[in-house]
Amino acid sequence: MTDIHRYDEIINLPRHVSEKHPPLGKESYAAQFSPFESLTGYEDVVEEAARATDNRVYLDEDEKIRLSEMLTEILKHSDDKPEVTITYFVADGKKDGGKFATVKGTIKKYREFENKIILDDGTVIATEDITDIKCDLF
Repeated sequence: MTDIHRYDEIINLPRHVSEKHPPLGKESYAAQFSPFESLTGYEDVVEEAARATDNRVYLDEDEKIRLSEMLTEILKHSDDKPEVTITYFVADGKKDGGKFATVKGTIKKYREFENKIILDDGTVIATEDITDIKCDLF
């Protein structure tokens, strides 16, 4: 059984106020009771792990030859500036996989030794990343 008069002698005493430390303001006082996040950044890691990426598609030799022939034909008609739609793989910088992007435009330059295409909008595409080409010439 509890004694309800156990603290009667101290209940009305004045609260102690330190002479060395000033009392906390309301915001500082409340901050000491705020939730503690022990694993800072954990939510970001979980979110990044849950982010979906596509797997790179590796083309067979016949498909590589077909795309190479299409690209050669488009480059032959570069003076006519045919509009092309290129689908290519963009590797993810943070994890395995990536995404497929589709861009529409005209080819401004082909860097043969680097095997890269530069479109008129400045997009640079490595030819080994190309998975599909569509053009009005075909």
